[in-house]
Amino acid sequence: MNVRKKYRRFVCSLLLFSVFALALCAMAVFQDMTLAERQVESSASVAERKKVYVGGTPIGIYLETDGVFVVDTGTITAEDGSACCPAENIVQSGDYIQAVNGASVNTKEELVACIRESDGGALVMDVDRQGEQISLQVVPVRDSEGEYRAGIWVRNDTQGIGTLTYVDEDGYFGALGHGISDVDTAELLNIQKGTLYDAEVVSVVKGESGSPGELSGIIHYSSSYQIGTIEENSENGIFGRVTGFSLAIEDQTLYETALRQEIELGTAVILCTVDGSCQEYEVEIKEIRLNGSDVNKGMVLEVTDPVLLAKTGGIVQGMSGSPIIQNGRLIGAVTHVSVHISYRQIHDFFQCFLRKMVQN
Repeated sequence: MNVRKKYRRFVCSLLLFSVFALALCAMAVFQDMTLAERQVESSASVAERKKVYVGGTPIGIYLETDGVFVVDTGTITAEDGSACCPAENIVQSGDYIQAVNGASVNTKEELVACIRESDGGALVMDVDRQGEQISLQVVPVRDSEGEYRAGIWVRNDTQGIGTLTYVDEDGYFGALGHGISDVDTAELLNIQKGTLYDAEVVSVVKGESGSPGELSGIIHYSSSYQIGTIEENSENGIFGRVTGFSLAIEDQTLYETALRQEIELGTAVILCTVDGSCQEYEVEIKEIRLNGSDVNKGMVLEVTDPVLLAKTGGIVQGMSGSPIIQNGRLIGAVTHVSVHISYRQIHDFFQCFLRKMVQN
């Protein structure tokens, strides 16, 4: 009877999974990032259309969180051999630990030092929890190796590669088209500061059915390769100020920004760097979502350029932020990729599940 229940529950889940998989295709999903509207949304009319330099160049991103980000809590083996989790139900995933016993902490190393030096005494942690400032008390436990630990998994720095979208005439940039979230919790990261660096793509993992592919690159972490400073990490992308314009922008041509209602179905191009230089590649806008609830998915388009398809298979990870140009105007930026999942993959997954269910 238990096996039958598991089977029915799995079939229901599989049907939902299949419907979702069939709804996807080899298309990329994009954000309608109309900069002109962002500038004048509180104004009754547009006096002058916004102009920007478009990117398409790879960028290295380095973010420092506002405090030490809590990924999760975990169990540790205490000195007496028992299993315990001192921070369980006290510290939560998504918290930012900003101070311990009144002393500011900005890195996981500083937090670890506070815990190790506690000598088992209670630690008062000042935490930012979804914008609310609270104080928590955690009592570290000596582990099997004689070190004091609190059973908190943390992270404070994030780095990676993306694509620059634009730089305006005042030197402010926008990139990625979506916010940077923690890989484990999916929480949008609260940043203290961040830096943009010059980067270069060294290889491409081609996207295939069930796998999005990715751009692999090198980030030049030195002051001479610094492109700018990151001031904001939002659901619409990362924003800040450019300090190395010549490194950031290859084509120093100003493009007008389109209004939302000016976007059309049909041909457009994206600018991206996959083989050493920024190039235009043809795409087709298949769907426009003017009233969608997800601001990061305002358009759906398909890569049609045979050269890009041969190199990458379509849109791959690392191309987020690639500007979209239509009728000579910037209309948006790449944000996501939808991956087709075949019937064969569903069948193989189903058969694997049945084998494991029988074994158990």
